[in-house]
Amino acid sequence: MSAAHVIADDAEALAVASALAAEFRKGAAERDTRRRLPHAEIERLSASGLLAVSVPAEFGGADVGAGTLAEIFRLLAAADASLAQIPQSHFVYVNVLRRQGTYEQRAFLFGEVLAGKRFGNAQSEAGTAHVQDIRTRLAPRPDGSHVLDGVKHYSTGALFAHWIPVLARAEDDTLHVAYVPRDAPGLTVLDDWNGMGQRTTASGTVRLESVPVPADRVVPHHLTFRGPQLHGAVAQLLHAAIDVGIASGALAEAVEFVRTKSRPWFESVDEGRATAAEDPLLIQRFGELAVRERAAEALLREAARQVDAARADLTDDSAAAASVAVATAKVTAAEAAVEIGSALFEVAGTRSALASLGLDRHWRDARTHTLHDPARWKIQHIGRYVLNGTRPPRHGLL
Repeated sequence: MSAAHVIADDAEALAVASALAAEFRKGAAERDTRRRLPHAEIERLSASGLLAVSVPAEFGGADVGAGTLAEIFRLLAAADASLAQIPQSHFVYVNVLRRQGTYEQRAFLFGEVLAGKRFGNAQSEAGTAHVQDIRTRLAPRPDGSHVLDGVKHYSTGALFAHWIPVLARAEDDTLHVAYVPRDAPGLTVLDDWNGMGQRTTASGTVRLESVPVPADRVVPHHLTFRGPQLHGAVAQLLHAAIDVGIASGALAEAVEFVRTKSRPWFESVDEGRATAAEDPLLIQRFGELAVRERAAEALLREAARQVDAARADLTDDSAAAASVAVATAKVTAAEAAVEIGSALFEVAGTRSALASLGLDRHWRDARTHTLHDPARWKIQHIGRYVLNGTRPPRHGLL
């Protein structure tokens, strides 16, 4: 692959994201319908430099703020939620390096990212007791290197990746991340994702059979959660941004459809309204949906502001405030995405349900993406914080 462009600052990052979103929007429905994986689009994303915008300035990156990062994901998800989901783990594991990587590890791997290389994800496992029950093993060798064995599922981004960060347990049962080349011997990526939504994320299976890992490619992930940290807040902020983007994209498509294709209801015509867009009942519903979408956007911006504030002055209190703000945004965004993705058909009418139009992808993407982690537990943590001042727990899902 040719060398990637290096983005200079937040303003350029947003301009590039906006331009790419407009480009990606054109083929989103067709990719979803045919389950055509976005290989060309992902290469465009890499070449644009967007995947390197969170690399620290010390290593040559733009080091953009959380608000910019959230807006990049919102813009991409409004165009194609599957495509936006693919690099979410990439940024999460860039963030792991920022906090726990040695200088030499960061210099090498951030250099890879700046060159356009992509991180994937081999984190979740199926059939275990719960999502934190990680059984993939990282075993030592006599020469100081390691070997990986295990099976991962929901490995979004792995099929498109140059490097696959693998979450595994060491001999002492602590969690580590091994950054493994996509072509490492013993590593197999299966394109067996069969979700009803986010069809083109290729979130399939990764098999690890005696995969060799040099010592300098292993990062102690368990240390991420010692002391105040923003790992979970940043990861969840990007998920919230994807949900807000789905809501934005669905609302925009509903507006365009009603303005240009929907027929007015006959009773509305009898009252002198010639178009569907003049129907007072539709106007009312669009107002309600706009309020939901704008509220979700506003809470996303506030959550990003809190993350940036905590990053500037990281304490137990600032980290807790950021996590709660992100959780609030995520709950609201998830509700808005599911509601607006469904209401699109309510306001647009029967023709909007034609399979050839692919408008159902918004609801399917929303319903699938919002299953990542339950909103009910976020609400519990928000309530405990507000009522009793209890800080939320330190883990990657909050």
